[in-house]
Amino acid sequence: MRNIIRHIPNFITTLNLTSGVLATIFAIDGHLIWAGIFICLASVFDFLDGLAARALNAYSETGKQLDSLSDLVSFGVAPGAILFTLLEFSLYGKNQPIHEISGHWYEWIILFSAFLIPVFGAIRLARFNVFSSDETFFRGLAIPSNGIFWAALGLMLEFPKYHEYFKIIYSTKILVMLGIFMAGMMVINLPMFSLKMSNFTWKDNWYRYVFIFLAGILLATLHVYGLALTICLYIILNVIFYLLKVEF
Repeated sequence: MRNIIRHIPNFITTLNLTSGVLATIFAIDGHLIWAGIFICLASVFDFLDGLAARALNAYSETGKQLDSLSDLVSFGVAPGAILFTLLEFSLYGKNQPIHEISGHWYEWIILFSAFLIPVFGAIRLARFNVFSSDETFFRGLAIPSNGIFWAALGLMLEFPKYHEYFKIIYSTKILVMLGIFMAGMMVINLPMFSLKMSNFTWKDNWYRYVFIFLAGILLATLHVYGLALTICLYIILNVIFYLLKVEF
């Protein structure tokens, strides 16, 4: 029974990986809404496997490595596939098999810029696995946050409430800039607070409560649009806290 219990977190991690694979397939096939849904589902499993590991005291080196590999697929490769397809839409107005794309050399560079996301995501995860630290905060943007951001851009296509802004948000220039920015945020050395709390006091968690309050407003008022803005809010707050020298 103990052997079965200790594999429960790893099983949940494989559900994360499976969701990431499905998200990648849907993204390549042009179904960005389903890709976004499966990335969000992967983030739920990513949260649950850690919760299960702590609750069952079922930690292992295999589980740690499996978690990183799953995160790379779900929050690195799948978002990269979403960006690649979004760039296809912005350049050619349609999704097509890669061997049928007939573009200029600079258009291929634009399309391949989407690969920065999985590459930089892999670098981030490799750093995390190699360097052990007692820090209670992140260095750079956690890769699940990157995944949720791109999932939101896929999901937004289903909600035309603010459709008039789509031409700006989904323009080739903005998409390339967002891809480079999000990739860079994953490897930057900027301290970024974690939402994990050791206690619930205001003194130790006030910046977390501020973020949760503002994020709740965004999600309640803008729904799926607020999902991407919540990640942007998280980045902006961390930059402000860094400039004000707030200690986490």
